[in-house]
Amino acid sequence: MALARIVIIGGGAGGLELATRLGNKLGRPHKAEIILVDRNPTHIWKPLLHEVATGTLDVDIDQVTYRAHASAHGFEFQLGTMTGLDREQRQVVLAPLFDENGEEILSERQLSYDYLVLAIGSISNHFGTPGVPENCIFLDSPTQAKRFHRRLLEAYLKLNSPGHPKDNLNIAIVGAGATGVELAAELHHAAAELNLYGFNDMKRDRLKISVIEAGPRILPALPERIAAAAHKELVKLGVDVRVSTKVTAADEHGLQLGEQHLASDLMVWAAGIKAPDFLKDLAGLENNRINQLLVLPTLQTSRDSQIYVIGDCAGCPLPDNKWVPPRAQSAHQMASVVAKNLMAALNGKPQQAYHYHDHGSLISLSRFGTVGSLMGNLVGGAMMIEGRIARMAYISLYRMHQVALHGWFRTLIISVIGRINKIIRPRLKLH
Repeated sequence: MALARIVIIGGGAGGLELATRLGNKLGRPHKAEIILVDRNPTHIWKPLLHEVATGTLDVDIDQVTYRAHASAHGFEFQLGTMTGLDREQRQVVLAPLFDENGEEILSERQLSYDYLVLAIGSISNHFGTPGVPENCIFLDSPTQAKRFHRRLLEAYLKLNSPGHPKDNLNIAIVGAGATGVELAAELHHAAAELNLYGFNDMKRDRLKISVIEAGPRILPALPERIAAAAHKELVKLGVDVRVSTKVTAADEHGLQLGEQHLASDLMVWAAGIKAPDFLKDLAGLENNRINQLLVLPTLQTSRDSQIYVIGDCAGCPLPDNKWVPPRAQSAHQMASVVAKNLMAALNGKPQQAYHYHDHGSLISLSRFGTVGSLMGNLVGGAMMIEGRIARMAYISLYRMHQVALHGWFRTLIISVIGRINKIIRPRLKLH
């Protein structure tokens, strides 16, 4: 009798954790065939992309190689991009794969499944603003983070050149959610560190960062007191924080803010997310307005019980007419429930419902501070924390993700190696 095949599309926080758990529980003992598909060969925890962009995190050290991880945890990895779905035949369509010269490496493939999990994540939503796709960087993938880092280093070199006027580096960040706020602080940290590596003219006062938010305050998804504390810290750093300000267009020289033009050398768009466009009307599955696939409480799609959805691309309603927020903790919780539900399905047992638990929110302002709340709705309200305790809690979020992938012992070893690297390696990635 053939083994049941479970295909997981997307190796982000939820997808990779799910593949790892199912590989250990079902793949190794040959109880099911587990296949993970992702368009990239490596994984990096998405909340760290702002550190990859500034160079304060070396992605070559911290990334997980899917193929090696799959071999160690009892599942198969395939490199590919999903482009279609045949629900009747239970097949996923994967696009052809080409090398850098345009030569086809793999032709279009059909991958059959018994159970399918979509964990494709999200992309930036520019809301149709003219000029944004052509002139702004979307910090929603490792590729985009590396692109920003490359352009940032080029800008630093230009400013440090004797033949270049000693002007400022203007960076505009659109969107004051967690990504935008953390990026602004991390850029100041990176500028301070650059003086150690020969960029003597790159002083922090030459770095002019503007954060533009259309809403009335920064961090709109978080409690107001957390947002106020973060706002205060950004102002201390000299960040120009503009709220209730809408970007109406972008060009190669900057952003149009109504009648005003804000000159910018680098522009980052971090003002909202949506599920990838190809999910809209995918094989007759239901969507919401930002392309998320609607799911039942069991995280099965509303129109196909063989398909599960987790993470940012899941449209999972809450009792208060809101949606489960697109956070790493949501993806982690969903992965845990779907792992149990898939094992239950294979054994003919009933599915369990997913209940979102808000364990709080933390915002890292690099070495300048960390603010946030713990426990969330578990105690009927948030417990405000900041400083060293908040920083330790923030770091622990990433450690818990590593534990889910590698286990406690290996995570401890990785943590020790990380401390050693801080001593023997450069503080910034300089290439």
